[in-house]
Amino acid sequence: MIKAVLIFNQLGKPRLIKFYEQIGTAAQQEILREIHSLVAKRPDTQCNFLEGTRSIGGAGARIVYRHYATLYFVFVADQSESDLGMLDLIQLFVEALDRSFENVCELDLIFHFDEIHHILSEVVSAGMVIETSLAEIGSAVDEAKRLAKPDSDHSRLGLHSLRRGFVQ
Repeated sequence: MIKAVLIFNQLGKPRLIKFYEQIGTAAQQEILREIHSLVAKRPDTQCNFLEGTRSIGGAGARIVYRHYATLYFVFVADQSESDLGMLDLIQLFVEALDRSFENVCELDLIFHFDEIHHILSEVVSAGMVIETSLAEIGSAVDEAKRLAKPDSDHSRLGLHSLRRGFVQ
C-alpha cells in the first residue's frame, strides 16, 4: 500500500503532499523534512530506494523517489509494493502531468494544484494503484476539463434572462 506521495523542490518546499493515512500536520511536516534531508543529499548515481526510518513508517516502509530537474517525486510505500513498480508509477505520473501541461514545471504544480491532485487520484486512490494506462488517465482528465469548462451559450442566456427580469 502506498502511504504517501510527496513532491518538493530542491529547497524542500512542498508542491504536493498526499498522505493516505491519518497523520497530524506537525508529523507530516517532520516527515517531509526528514525525507528531503535523506533524498537531497544523495548523488544521482545512487539508487532511488531508501529504507523508512522510525518516523517514516518504520523498517517496513520504503521510500522510492525520482529527481526531475528541480523537483523530487517521492512515493512512500510498505513492503507489499514493488520498488521497481513504484519507479514505474512515478514515471507514469510524470508522463500524465507532461501530457496535461505540455512539459510540466514547478509553476504548474503551484498554480494548478487541483488538477495535479485530480491526476494523482486517477492513478492512486486510498493508497492503492487503480490505473496504469496513460490513455485512460488522459481521457479521464480531458473529460473532467470538458465538464468543468462553462458552456458559453448557457452562460450568456442566463445573463440575458437576468437583464430582462430587472429591466421590466
